[in-house]
Amino acid sequence: MQLRPEALIRIPQFEERLRGIFAREIPDTAFTFEAGDIVDQIMDFGSPTPIEVAVQGFNLSADHAFAERVRAELAKLPHLRDLHHAQPLEYPSLNVDIDRERAGQLGLTVDQIARSVETATWFSRFVSRNFWQDPKTGIGYQVQVEVPQSQMKSLEDLSSIPLMSGGDANHPNLGDVAHLSYGNVVGEFDRYDMQRMISLTANVEVQGLGHAADQVEKAIQRAGTPPRGVEVQMRGQVVPMQQTFHYLTLGVVFSIVAIFLLLAANFQSLRLALVAVSAMPAVVCGVILMLLVTGTTLNLQSFMGTIMALDVSAANSILLVTFAESHRRKKGESSTEAAIFGGRTRLRPILMTTIAMIAGMVPMALALSEGGNQTAPLGRAVIGGLAASTFATLFILPAIFSLVQERASRSSPSLDVTDEHSECASQ
Repeated sequence: MQLRPEALIRIPQFEERLRGIFAREIPDTAFTFEAGDIVDQIMDFGSPTPIEVAVQGFNLSADHAFAERVRAELAKLPHLRDLHHAQPLEYPSLNVDIDRERAGQLGLTVDQIARSVETATWFSRFVSRNFWQDPKTGIGYQVQVEVPQSQMKSLEDLSSIPLMSGGDANHPNLGDVAHLSYGNVVGEFDRYDMQRMISLTANVEVQGLGHAADQVEKAIQRAGTPPRGVEVQMRGQVVPMQQTFHYLTLGVVFSIVAIFLLLAANFQSLRLALVAVSAMPAVVCGVILMLLVTGTTLNLQSFMGTIMALDVSAANSILLVTFAESHRRKKGESSTEAAIFGGRTRLRPILMTTIAMIAGMVPMALALSEGGNQTAPLGRAVIGGLAASTFATLFILPAIFSLVQERASRSSPSLDVTDEHSECASQ
């Protein structure tokens, strides 16, 4: 099913409405919503839903017992939806228990009985291959025998199936040599590392995937210690998300440290480098505030938007600090007057950069286009981070510069004789 572009329907809200309708109209039916786009299918790494809990081991009964304990704990989580087993563990079946002694008395073998049942309930293609050649064209056609499904719909119909027999006098039916009954069997066996596996899948509603994953891990711990030989693993989007956030966090920390070291080398002062990066915490605060206001989760897109806002904020801070420090050394003015001069001279470039960046991100943040919800967190993070960092750069950073450089020397610490502000320049 594909929604019309003019429908303006949010998929998560629409799915939640359908869950309520389905539960009311067909209460005895289990259903789930799986990923419909190629991006989510790839990010799920083979799992039909974002969250998957796999219970694996060599003993399927032990796996099933512990999986039921885990399922009972997961069912208590309010933000999980469509919780069910990925494999059909109780698939309806028809049991045919053959009385071998009775069959032997009638001259029947188990193979003959099985072929008769298979032909009657399916077709004869894989039991007895038969070809008919058209005498006019010489083309061979495969001929198969099949009993109409309307004639095979109850145990009585199956009991009356005639069986193959070696003699002409015997024409037994299936009910003469077998007992028929309904039952349940495992409809699908999944294996991982040669071990049978039972999976529990679930969707997440309202809450972010990261917080939901933490709750799922706590629920697994509440289920108790797994039996010997049984392992429980989280799959789906949780594992790659945690790895991605871990490496992105390390990347942001290393980038801030690298920027600080480069600025320290450029300004030849650790204090000025610290002043230049002092506006970066405002970016993080602005991003968090914007995500809270818009109800957006911290995901890969918003993380990338945070990094973009940090880069622009660092560029604006470097320009202001550079102009303020240069004016302080050349004119010999106080740090307060130099900070005001730097903010006044760089006001227009900073505002132009910020306004242009925010204006470019507004259409993305509004998610007006088809599939815009995927990239909307990036635009919202950039807007929130730049708005907060601009305020911090123009109002807070000059105050920090004034305090830090109040008693700083006006001569440059450089030993380069070509530097006019260096003490070595006159020597």
